[in-house]
Amino acid sequence: MARLDGRAMPDTDAVFQRCYDGLELPDHFGWNWNALYDCLRDLRWLTADHHVLIVEAADQVLPADPSDRRMFFTTLLRAGRRWSYTRKPESLALGRLVVVLCCDTGSVPFLREQLQSCEENGATRAP
Repeated sequence: MARLDGRAMPDTDAVFQRCYDGLELPDHFGWNWNALYDCLRDLRWLTADHHVLIVEAADQVLPADPSDRRMFFTTLLRAGRRWSYTRKPESLALGRLVVVLCCDTGSVPFLREQLQSCEENGATRAP
């Protein structure tokens, strides 16, 4: 399990640093959105079979940069969708990666709107 604090991620450098430290990303991490998605899509660098990523104060990530905030959420949505289930010949295995976004009650509508916007604008495409 990894916890990230959105209040400590005011710019992209801080986002990538927090992800690198909190998720223990591999040394080959490329410090950009595609590299973050590639690491979250792979997960071979982690020893456990199942992972939980909690982003506390998610509504406060990148407060002055809506474009990069959208990239962050899109990256998490894509990675979460990628690992929501894995088909195996014998069955269906659920949830190698679970992403939990937390915020205070008053920020729920804002965060919901941000996530819906990412979904509607192609969270299935590359960041």
